[in-house]
Amino acid sequence: MKYASTTLEETNQIARELLEKIIPGTAATVVALEGDLGAGKTALTQEIAKILNVIENVNSPTFVIEKIYNIDFKNFKKLIHIDAYRLEKEQELINIGWNEIVGNPENLIVIEWPENVPNLIPENAIRVSLKFVDEKIREIHLHES
Repeated sequence: MKYASTTLEETNQIARELLEKIIPGTAATVVALEGDLGAGKTALTQEIAKILNVIENVNSPTFVIEKIYNIDFKNFKKLIHIDAYRLEKEQELINIGWNEIVGNPENLIVIEWPENVPNLIPENAIRVSLKFVDEKIREIHLHES
């Protein structure tokens, strides 16, 4: 499905539709957000977190790479927000515990810049492409798996 979002309320509705489609499995569920700088990846993540009742301020973890939030959604206990923008090698993500977090079915992982670690993204990841159209419009494409 492809959407045009002009407000945070519209982005929130898209986040709700994305979350409705998630079915917990035997490993973590990975939501891979692709798009250029300013495309709306962090805004979408913030709306996902808001829906999941995360009370902390959710910002892009560009410098710390990963932030973890407690949630209670379906069978998920943790929302893990990863920003792979600064990663130069996939090994860097492995070094912070990627294999453990991606193997835990209680983790819902939202990763920005998955194209920087392509071999680590599970085949069944939910892929979302975001595009900056202009100052007011973002195009958000939820890919069918």
